Amino acid sequence: MGTVYKVQDYLVAWGFLGLVDGPFPYLAAWICGIFEFSVGGYLLFGIRRWATSVLVLLFMLVMTPLTLWLAVANPISDCGCFGDAIILTNWETFLKNVLLLGAAVCLFKWRRFVFKLVTPKVDWLVSLYTIIFILFFSIFSFRYLPLFDFRPYHIGADIRKGMEIPKGEKPPVYETIFVYEKNGVEQDFTLESIPEDSLWHFVDSRTILKEEGYVPPIQDFALMSYEDGLDITDVILSDSSYTFLLVAPRLEKADDSAMDLINEIYDYSVEYGYRFLCLTASVDEAIAAWQENTGAEYSFALADEIVLKTMIRSNPGLMLLKKGVVVRKWSWSDLPDEYLLNAPLECLPLGNIDQKTYVHKLLVVLGWFWGPLLFLTAVDLIWLGVRNRREKRRRTDSEPENGELTNGGMDR
Repeated sequence: MGTVYKVQDYLVAWGFLGLVDGPFPYLAAWICGIFEFSVGGYLLFGIRRWATSVLVLLFMLVMTPLTLWLAVANPISDCGCFGDAIILTNWETFLKNVLLLGAAVCLFKWRRFVFKLVTPKVDWLVSLYTIIFILFFSIFSFRYLPLFDFRPYHIGADIRKGMEIPKGEKPPVYETIFVYEKNGVEQDFTLESIPEDSLWHFVDSRTILKEEGYVPPIQDFALMSYEDGLDITDVILSDSSYTFLLVAPRLEKADDSAMDLINEIYDYSVEYGYRFLCLTASVDEAIAAWQENTGAEYSFALADEIVLKTMIRSNPGLMLLKKGVVVRKWSWSDLPDEYLLNAPLECLPLGNIDQKTYVHKLLVVLGWFWGPLLFLTAVDLIWLGVRNRREKRRRTDSEPENGELTNGGMDR
């Protein structure tokens, strides 16, 4: 979903507004992820060396000029190459691609020296399973949220602390530049030097960074009650009890197939005295339509759309908070049901933070990749051995018959 959002940013920058809300961003994100992982797998195992080296070179020949344009024109803040795990500036991304382009040229020139980790007899199996693995892993992440969450709203994150600047750190210093025009000539002014002459006409403004400083990972988290317009950010983050947040950046685009289960979770929260709130960036008409179509009785709050998309990669998605700490997160297809919510959260495992670490998750992914791959490779090699023994036995059984015919001919 992060790649989908980034593809949409590119389309807006290029003026292809008609493709933003269609299936194209999703298709592009899937193809990009499957292509990059598969090519990386082929390079790792040293298979399909000619095709892989050509694809890598062509890919970098496209991406390097593209990132140069991004660095010069700066239509979006970053290319999104590594998501929230590693954020690069546009110029850093371009320099990274220059190095990768050089590596791609070397790979293409000396591709015959790429070492193969598997024999030619099983390279077809590795290449096929690599594509199958990333395809199903993408489907899993799309339906059940990404396994690795590098965003500031990951499970265990303290939202309030993520908004604070640590002691000893200085915030960045920005300055707003105002552009005015007079007699066809434009000139920059600071806030203190804005001209009082009425002949000057305002044209534009921009904000520049004057002094770097510590930027907190969470900057725009703010919740406004939909009913009365009050700021309820501090109320939510300081609540010592549990709070369910139904996050739906755009209700008009949200999946409503799990609405019965969401309403059951709301009833559960009412029964045990927990807060339940729907966060959205939708307009009044969309909220009213959602209430009418789903029978929603819970309260709504307004928030920035980008913040909501950052909080959870699902529309809608459900978050569980306690004292501003993210306890759990669920996608619309993986919501807890009445069999799990059969007691107060204080007595349930769902009321505690999932203790699975990145190392544990990494081992799980590696196990799912290498385990079946090694098993299928072993089965393939065993089958090849069985087939070779059968062919050898068949040749052995046919040799005496051929020998008898030859001897008989010589006797005659």
